[in-house]
Formats: sequence, structure tokens, C-alpha cells
Amino acid sequence: MPVNRRTVLRGGALAVATAALSQPAFAAADPLRRIVTGYRELQTGINRPSPERSAALMNLGRVAKSYYDSMSSSGPLWTDLPLGPGSAYTTSMYARLRAIAVDWGTPGGVLAGDPEVLSRVKSALELLYVNQYHPQVEEIGNWYTYEIGVPYYLLHTLVTVADHLTADELARYVSPIKRFVGNPNRRANNPTVVETGANRADKALIAIVSGALTGDPAWIRTGLDAITDVAGGGAANVLATQSKGDGFYADGSFLQHDTIPYPGHYGIVLLTALAGTIHVTDGTAYALPDALKQQVYALVGDTFAPFVYAGALMEPVRGRMLSRQGETAHDIGHQLTVATLVLARSATGAAQNELSAFAAKWIKEGTYAPFLEIPDPERFAPGPDLVATPGIEFAQEMLASPAPVVAMHRIFARQDRMVHVTEGWSASLGVGSTRISRYESINGMNLHGWHVGDGVLYLFLPNAKGHYSDAYWPTVDPLLLPGTTTKAGPPGPLAATPLTTKAHVGGVRWDARHGAYAMDFVSEDGRLSAKKSWFFTPAGIVCLGAGITDDSGQAVRTTIENRAGAGALLADGRVVGIASALRPRWLHLDGVAGYVLLDGADVTALREDRTGSWRDIDTGANTKGTTTPYTRRYQKLVLEHGVRPVDAKYAYAILPAASVVETVSSALAWRVRANTTTAQALRLWDNTLLANFYREGTVDEVTVSGPASVALGRNGAGWQLAVSDPTQLQDSVHVTARRHTVEVPLRNSFGATKIVSLQ
Repeated sequence: MPVNRRTVLRGGALAVATAALSQPAFAAADPLRRIVTGYRELQTGINRPSPERSAALMNLGRVAKSYYDSMSSSGPLWTDLPLGPGSAYTTSMYARLRAIAVDWGTPGGVLAGDPEVLSRVKSALELLYVNQYHPQVEEIGNWYTYEIGVPYYLLHTLVTVADHLTADELARYVSPIKRFVGNPNRRANNPTVVETGANRADKALIAIVSGALTGDPAWIRTGLDAITDVAGGGAANVLATQSKGDGFYADGSFLQHDTIPYPGHYGIVLLTALAGTIHVTDGTAYALPDALKQQVYALVGDTFAPFVYAGALMEPVRGRMLSRQGETAHDIGHQLTVATLVLARSATGAAQNELSAFAAKWIKEGTYAPFLEIPDPERFAPGPDLVATPGIEFAQEMLASPAPVVAMHRIFARQDRMVHVTEGWSASLGVGSTRISRYESINGMNLHGWHVGDGVLYLFLPNAKGHYSDAYWPTVDPLLLPGTTTKAGPPGPLAATPLTTKAHVGGVRWDARHGAYAMDFVSEDGRLSAKKSWFFTPAGIVCLGAGITDDSGQAVRTTIENRAGAGALLADGRVVGIASALRPRWLHLDGVAGYVLLDGADVTALREDRTGSWRDIDTGANTKGTTTPYTRRYQKLVLEHGVRPVDAKYAYAILPAASVVETVSSALAWRVRANTTTAQALRLWDNTLLANFYREGTVDEVTVSGPASVALGRNGAGWQLAVSDPTQLQDSVHVTARRHTVEVPLRNSFGATKIVSLQ
């Protein structure tokens, strides 16, 4: 498994010093020692014995020893990682050395306390300093290697062996970090770039730890000030509520690279760095103010927890990282769990209880990749940066009752994402707009990402917790992702972070169990267009499409389902073979869902084995996947719209985890009230109306003056409207319902749902 910027070997707790040096770097009473020992704890843990810790150390030590046994004393440390300029191999060199050092520094580790190992680690530090990473080296390739990736791995190693290095040695090995991260506010290779989001938080922590190692209080203070951007007057404060660009938004959204929803990677990286900062400075003169810490604690429940299912992050908030073999949804979910546990250790009262309960819930539900088990150190170990043994120890130290599953329908309009949670299943959408990119494909990653922002409907089921982690992305047909309307021809070249030309993407929340979402879809080449809606209920999701039009001459399809590992497929009670053309009233895919066709459409069912490798979708220098082939069997359900369709439609309901009986009995339960290019609407069993309007129009008793998502129903006090502006462009919209006309103010609402009482 290749090493990438976030996934490395994980280690245990601090070893007892084997010998004192004549000139140790730290005196016993050094006030900066707490920062160094605090950061060491995040690598080597707290030496809390348990069977789980012992089992983890055995596996961690096995891989660390393999690195140690193959490490040369001269020339390149490893034959597959040649020395020389550039960033292609440097990160992996330091990551392997870090694995050896951390295992050496762990009581019970295979290499623990061995003086020969320590001597060779010190020699390797010198060799890498001379040949790879020193103050005169030039950045070649990815800037991140020099300014964040290598500094982190180097610091992990240095804090572990710091008691066995002199002050001069520490200053020497930290000197390249001083060059590249001396000012964490700016990009070293281009000082006009102001660091933001996760990169700023990473650099802040690197500066704090580096300053402590070298006895430089000013550097520590510079790192602390970078968190709130003192130098820039707060403009790049990582905890500020943003109005554009990278960072956190008032509705819980988090963006990185300006237009990519990233709670499932960079947001967690940022949280991890903040958790580390709080941990290492706790009890020192550099401790963060309590108000700032409370802001950090609140992020877990507001931004991250909604997108966690069974201990894993949902795919629509993972950006290009979904293509990383070494960072599946469960890997990054483990990192979130560890960061949350580290925060819980410093929190008190209600905040500590909430954080501990979140972590306990994710650990309990994460049975596909158990948090407390590490059978393979390069798969599913808790926390790429806050490493495995500390994660296990902190989890067992902070025992708590798991948070319950609570029904939720929540729209994160600033990142064009939503999540629907029921007690039995969850769902989310991957979409793009003029605000949010269709996909991100940079640094050789996400090479099959053409359609991940074209309306992908993700289902998360309790009997398939590893569905999207189990080689899904290398093997799934990327042109037929569930929920998308696409063309059969070649998809064309990938861009980096392409936006669409349509602003109308968003929806309305009626209550914790119901909501509607709309997408004015246009393909990347501009030739295929459609109006697409999803209506979410406790029982299922109704999917409507209208105005499907294309002039490319290629066949157009809408994918109902494309599921790996599914059971038998029934169509109107009959078993479906490998390939069939159907016109069913309903379908049932065992172990997945029931499907009700609401408009008598033709369906193509195809069961096929697909083979691919992680290298097919990620060729990045430090992230590339292996060439090992994986084969998975998929069940496709596809609606065929033909060649050059004009105003084609579809209407179907998905009933996640439903039985055959439940599927059949629901066939007449779904009342579609409109499915046109003007509006798409569904009437619920209690007479609530959910409607997406793309322009002025009327559906039943509701009329709007412009684009809007609307819900009309009764609450305890009478009739109520819920209204949002999916375009995020309007000042207001007039809504007439039940003989009442109201003007709903929308300016600067940014897609949020507005509630209006009709009394």
C-alpha cells in the first residue's frame, strides 16, 4: 500500500528513555516540554493496557519491522525510494522512518527501546536532511510535500526521539521546517498566497510544535495567531463564519479549494489540527481561550456528524479523496473519531458528553471496519495523523453511551449538499451548480469522476456498511451512477474543478423526516439537460425527471440503481436473469431496496462483473493506488430515453431496505402531482405538498412567482409554508396558498428554508 499525505502507519505510547545524552534538548522544568510531550502522546499514546492495544501493536510492529529490516545504512534508505530532488518519494521516506520511530517509542512495540534502532533512526534523519530536506532544497512538484506533508512526518519522528537528541541536532533537523513554515500564514513558494482552511490549521500546529522543539516562543505564538489570522486582521481565521471561499459557513457547510464540499477530508484535517493544538497547549501559557475551544467542540455536531454513517463519511463530502485506496470513507471516519476523542479529553460538562457520545456511536456502528481492531495497519487504522494506538487508548479511556440515531433531514445550501437520516437507512446527493463544482480531479486523482456531481443518489444501508469502501470506485461503471442522467458515449476529458452553468440546485426542509431537492441539470458539454427532483420521506425517495433533451446523437439513460453485492432481482414477482428488458410496475433487489415505477417506463436490468484497480482512478505521486485487480458484481437498473430525446421524463420511487410485501403495498401510495419543466411535486399521505418550481407556476393549491422549493402542510397550529430559493439569486418570491398570498424575503438567505404561518 503506498503512503499518502493523510494515511500512514500508526503507533503507541512513549518509551522509557534508555540513556541520557550529555546535552539533552530539554531540561526537566522546560515550560515548552509540555507541548512536545503532548504531541508525542498523539503519536505514541498514553500506555493504557488493553487486549485491543496489544493486538494493534503486534500488527503495527510487524510492518514497522519490515521497514526497519529493509532500511539501508547508506545511500537510499529503501531501494524503491531513490534519493534525489522532487516530491515524488520524499514523503514516503519520512513516513516509513516515522513508522519505525513511533514503534520504537511504544512500550510493547516490536522495536521498543532498542538502542540500535534509535541509532539507525538518528542516522537516517541525518541522511535525509543532507539529501532530501534541508533549508536550501527547492520545491519541485507538489508544494504540500515541503510545507505540510514532510514537516508532519518529521515532527512525529522528532518528538518521539527528542529526549535523545541535542538542542543542536533538533535545530538542524527543524531548520527546513523553519524555512517552509516559518510563516504559517503564507505559502512559502508563493508568499502572495494566503493560507486558508485546513492548510492554515496544519501549518499553525506545525509551527507550534516546531517552536517548542527548538525553544522558539515567538514561532509558537506565530502558529497560535495563525489560527485566527492575527496577521491578516482575521480575514483567514479558520473558525470564522465565511461568506465565500474556504472554511465553515453558518449552515454547517465546509468548503476547501473554494468550490468543493469537504467535510469528509479537509474539514476533518482542519479539526484534527485544531484538536492537536488544543491538546498540546492545554495547561500551558499558550492554551487556546475557552471561547475558541467551544467553537471547535461545536463543529463536530454541526458540520461533521450529519455526514457520518456507520463510522464512515458519506461520499458526497469527500471530493477527490473517494479515489484514494488509502483513504476510504472508513479511514477518514476513523480520523474524525480520534479527533473527536482528543477534543473530548479537553472538554468538560455537556460538550464532553456530546463529543464522547458521538465517538461511541461511530465506534459501535462501525462494524465493517472496527475502530478497535487493526488486522492490517494500512487499512482502517484509527486516524491517519492521530495514530492507532492513541485512538484505541483514548476511546477506551472516554467510555460513554452512544448517541442515538435521530431522524434528520438537513440541507447544507452553501455547499449544495443534503442528508436524509432515518432509523433504518440514510441518503445523500452529489450535485453541482454555478457555486459548487461537479467534481474535483487534480494531482492524478479522481480519474473516473465525470458524473459524481450530476445528481448521484447515495443509499447507506445497515447490511452494507462497506459498500462504498469495498473497491466500489475502481469497479463501478462511472458512466451509470445511481440517480444520474447521462449519455452513452465517451465522457470527454476531465477538468480540474468545473462548475455547471445552472444556479438552480437546492431544496426545502419540511421537518426531520421530509424534504424536497431539485437540480436544473446540464451536462458538462452543454448538450444534455433535464429537470431532476428528489422527494425524501421516512419510507423512501421519489425521483422525478422532466425535460430530458439532448442533441448529441448518443443514447441517453437514467440510472435507477447500480449496486454491488446485491441479491436476487424480482420484477412483478418474477426472478430476473442476467440481462433483461422490462416494463415492470415494481422491482425488488434483495438486501437493497424496492423500486416502484410510477410512469410505466421501460427498464434495462443487467447483472455484470466489473474489474478495475485503484491505480485506474488515482495515479498521484504520493497517493497512487495499487495495480491489484478487484472484481465486483453489480446490478444495474437503467431507464432508456433513446437517442436525441426531447422532453423525456421518468418517475420512480426507491424504498431502501423494504421487503417485497412493503414494495408491492406501496405501489399506489405515491401521488405525483406534477412532473414538467415548470414544476415537480409530490403529495404525501397526510396531504402535505412538496414541490420544486423552476419558474413561476401553479401546482394544485400553490402558486409561485418565481423559482422556489415549497412545502405546504399542517402543523399543530394550522397551515404552514416552508420556502427556499434554490437559485440563491432572488430577493423574494410571492407564494399563494389556500387563498393567502405572502411575500417571502429571500435576499441573503443562501438557500435556507423560510417558514411562513398561514393564519
